[in-house]
Amino acid sequence: MSETQLIKLLKGFIVIGLCLLLLGHYLLSYAHFPQKYGVTGMIISASCIAFGLVFSLPTKMYLTFLWVKKENDQKVNAKGKQKNKRG
Repeated sequence: MSETQLIKLLKGFIVIGLCLLLLGHYLLSYAHFPQKYGVTGMIISASCIAFGLVFSLPTKMYLTFLWVKKENDQKVNAKGKQKNKRG
């Protein structure tokens, strides 16, 4: 799997995670899911929020790591080119 395909896949996971977070918040706050279904409603709402966090946070951290790594590689390449021009 190439890096661009991996980045697209991780961005998809971020979108899924954010949608699950919003769904869980909606079920708790506006749909009154726990009041209608009791403990089961709480578990379903909390599960949506938990899986949303699981999907969104680690992928953001990994994408940030890739971005910083790519930026550092570009800086190293730029410094190497400057040294070659001087020498």
